[in-house]
Amino acid sequence: MTTPEILYQGWRFRVERAVQVTPDGVEHVRQVIRHPGAVVILPLLDDGRICLQRNFRVAVGRKLIELPAGTLEPNEDPAETARRELAEETGYRAGRIEHVLTFWMSPGILDERMHLYLARDLQAGPTALEPGEDIETLLCNWDEAMGLIRRGDIQDGKTLVALLHYRTFVGS
Repeated sequence: MTTPEILYQGWRFRVERAVQVTPDGVEHVRQVIRHPGAVVILPLLDDGRICLQRNFRVAVGRKLIELPAGTLEPNEDPAETARRELAEETGYRAGRIEHVLTFWMSPGILDERMHLYLARDLQAGPTALEPGEDIETLLCNWDEAMGLIRRGDIQDGKTLVALLHYRTFVGS
């Protein structure tokens, strides 16, 4: 591959023009979004409820039901990003935080890696939403969460991966 050309540089990501040479020697031009990575947090309250949220997403023009999440800051450990984002978006502070899974968000066009963390021993506190964030907390039990998935009410990919992975392979 040759040195990529930067087509756009934003404060959270950049778009590059990259040339891929396949094994048959043919060059293919690709546009790739470079992203610093992000976290998604699965907050479990002591009573077993999950802390979801309704979050307005400009890209789709509506509120989505999601787990808390956020972008890594430069040189920030993903576990610290998870703690920070959880507190900012939900007000909960985690006594324990545990890495569960890392996955690619959409590798056909994007190099964003998402780190899933489980947050437990939660203590409630104030939120610290960023300007423009429109987020409200939604607490539900596992049966309710699975119902939201089954009905198609949860359409956010990272939330689907996190809930279904945890429910299938980690927890009850």
